[in-house]
This record gives sequence, structure tokens and C-alpha cells, in this order.
Amino acid sequence: MDQQTKKMAQDPTSAEIPSDWLKPINRDQLKQEDVVRPSLSYWQDAWQRLKKNKLAMSGLIFLIILAIMAIFGPYMSPYTVGEQNLPNQNQAPSWSHWFGTDGLGRDVFTRTWYGARISLFVGLMAALIDFFVGVIYGGISGYKGGRTDNILMRIIEILYGLPYLLVVILLLVVLGPSLLTIILALTVTGWVGMARIVRGQVLQLKNYEFVHASQSFGAKTSRIIKRNLLPNTMGPIIVQMTLTVPSAIFAEAFLSFLGLGVSSPYASWGVMANDALTAILSGHWWRLFFPAFFISATMFAFNVLGDGLQDALDPKLRR
Repeated sequence: MDQQTKKMAQDPTSAEIPSDWLKPINRDQLKQEDVVRPSLSYWQDAWQRLKKNKLAMSGLIFLIILAIMAIFGPYMSPYTVGEQNLPNQNQAPSWSHWFGTDGLGRDVFTRTWYGARISLFVGLMAALIDFFVGVIYGGISGYKGGRTDNILMRIIEILYGLPYLLVVILLLVVLGPSLLTIILALTVTGWVGMARIVRGQVLQLKNYEFVHASQSFGAKTSRIIKRNLLPNTMGPIIVQMTLTVPSAIFAEAFLSFLGLGVSSPYASWGVMANDALTAILSGHWWRLFFPAFFISATMFAFNVLGDGLQDALDPKLRR
């Protein structure tokens, strides 16, 4: 504290007020400072809030590392996915085999990352197909309304009432187990949830002024849905997609576990878990641990990321 301030504190009437304190407030300067202060867009603000969610960012980092290892992991091992070496069967994790070997002497490390390729591919393809079908179907249903909406929603209710796993297993039995059949079976009724979410969002947005303005200028229905409605529904759509991927991954692992997934020598986490059931009783824990761990960790990462995105993209929470 300087001498002038001490003097004012002891006797306010005896001290002179500094000239800087008497300067008028420059309101134009304050306004310029407010203008210069950077404003965040919707997506920038969502990213800033997502970065503050440590759990969601941990899930995102894990998924990035998983995707990188799924691409390059099999090349880090000198063994191929189907290479058998019976003298080295059921070996524990070591420097030669980082995740050990299975009952046929195949390297579990290579098969784990190859299984990650299949699981992530199935999950992403199922999410993309659900996105395109659900967005188009739900967008038309919500925007058209009336009789069109009633007919389309009755079809969704019929599909929603069908047993999901029963339909998937029936298709796999009829068409035969393969990667393409699994993706087709998972998306037959998987897009229903996406369509209902998009329809609900479009029903709210179609009465806004910017939609009426586009209609008054004679814009086509497809253009209004593409330019006006879909960009404003991307938040819930992205969240739904992040929750669709783990559901598809778990469904693929479950079907492969039942023997309806990919066939040998190709590997998936479900196939590896099925092969390890008999080995766990013999003390070969690593054969079940690694596929089960990555199935659980991947589903957990996608779910926490989806929860984080839901909070970050919620316009009610935007500052």
C-alpha cells in the first residue's frame, strides 16, 4: 500500500484523490473490449465443455488408441492371425507372446487386435446405416406429419415389437454366418430408435420461423430437411450414434459367442471368448481375460463418451 492510500485510509478528508480516479469511464472502450472478446460457436462451446469432462475424454482417448492398435497392432507381431503352432499351445503371456497363445498355438495378441478390427467395423457400419436410414425415415415422418406420419409410425411400431435377437438369429440361420450377414441382421430393426429420435426433433423444429421462411421462398422438402432441420438435430443424432456402436459390438460378440459370427481362421472377441470357455477351467485365464476386457472397456468407453456428448451438446447447458 503506497503513502497516498495510507493517508486516505487514516483521514479521507486530508488526502487528495488521485487524478486517475477522476477520469470518466470510457464506455466506448468497454464496448470494444466486449466485441473483441472471442465468441464461441455451438460446436466450439460443446468441445470446450466436453474437454472438462475427464471421464468422457478418457473414453475418447481409449477409443483412439484402440482404433490405432486395431490398424497397426497385427503388424507389431511376427505371427499371423491364423498361424498355428501346436508345440506352443496354451502358453502364458511372455516376451515371445505378449498375450499368450490359445489351444492351437495361435498368438492371442495378434488375434485380439484383429478381433478389434472386426468389432469396430461392425459397430461403425451398423451406426452409419442406422444414421442414414433413421434420419431419412424420421425426417420425412416428422416433417410431413398427418397421414404420412401415422403410416410411417405404425410401421415403426410393428418393427419395434419384433423380438430383436430372434430376428437377428433367424437371418443368420437363413443367410449363413458371415460379416456381411451380421451387419445386415443388426440393421434390420436397429434404425428404429434413430428414426424416432429424429422425428421428435423435427416435430419441434418445423414450426420455427426459419423453416417457415424457407417454405415461403418455395424451398423443396428435401432442401428444408437437409439445410434447416438436420443441422439443428445433429446433437441428439451424434449421441445416439455413440450409443449404437457399443450395442452393435456387444451384439456381434454375443452372436460370435453362439457360433453365429465370423468363422475360423478369422477372429473376433466373441469367437475368442467362446474358444476360451473350456480353457478357463484349466487355468489358462489369459485366453478369456483379454477378449472379455476389451469388450467391456470398449462398451464402457463409448457409453461414457455418449453421456459426455449428451451433456456437452445440450443447448440448455450452454453459457
